[in-house]
Amino acid sequence: MRRRTWRLVAMLAPAMTVVVLLFGGGLVYGFVRSLGWQPLIGSTDVSLRAYSNILTSARYAEQFWAGLGLSLWISLASTALSAALAVAAALLIRSTRRGQRLSVFLFQLNLPIPHIVAAVGILFLLSQSGLVSRLGAQLGLLDSPSDFPVLVRDRRGIGIILSYVWKEVPFIGVIVLAVLQSLSRDYEEIARNLGANAWQRFVYVILPLIAPALLSTSIIVFAFTFGAFEVPGVLGVRYPRVLPVLALRFFTDADLNARAEAMAVSMIITVIVMALVAAYMQLTRRDRGRNGA
Repeated sequence: MRRRTWRLVAMLAPAMTVVVLLFGGGLVYGFVRSLGWQPLIGSTDVSLRAYSNILTSARYAEQFWAGLGLSLWISLASTALSAALAVAAALLIRSTRRGQRLSVFLFQLNLPIPHIVAAVGILFLLSQSGLVSRLGAQLGLLDSPSDFPVLVRDRRGIGIILSYVWKEVPFIGVIVLAVLQSLSRDYEEIARNLGANAWQRFVYVILPLIAPALLSTSIIVFAFTFGAFEVPGVLGVRYPRVLPVLALRFFTDADLNARAEAMAVSMIITVIVMALVAAYMQLTRRDRGRNGA
């Protein structure tokens, strides 16, 4: 047993060393810089001033709190919509009797597409000068493309949410579908025989069985959308900016002293995402314990 353990450790050591050095080193470096240690510009005083500035100062606080609110809204809306649509799609595919393999293939077709490509696609399709607005004007549905609703680069982040939903529905749906296909239909048949309708069977039978997988994947999606910057960078507005884009904006500021605030924002994002990852690991561990029991 010990030999197997040491063999496993030896096999994982190279990869884990790279991960620990890159992630851990970057985390330590970012935290030190967030404390104001920047010897290249003569700043060697270490303090929590950057965090205080981010949370309370007139220069940074308004942007931070607005960005935090927008980030939470986009992540929550994207996750909730993706989860709901994914469950509906998984149930529909599961009930398909013919062409189920083709349906699964088409459903997960956009999984390899990068998020930045999805964002550019949304920009070309749904902007006021995009394909849909121009087509609507050509068909006489709109007087001009500018009459098309503002769905891209709007303050509510609708375009960002649509981009994330398009990408994350297959991710959640494939996992939920795998769980559904592994479940026996006996419970549903028993509930049907007891007089439960379709909605009751879903709420009281199916949903509790898929809840662990659904919750785990939803946490992953929330953590990803909260910490990503490429889609909001393409589809977002100048104000408010989501936190990752705001951190990049501070880091590229002409005032090099603002880099401490940029790192402080990055550390806050990291803490929130790591808390979500810890919650995901706890849920996974609890689910394994139940299955083992």
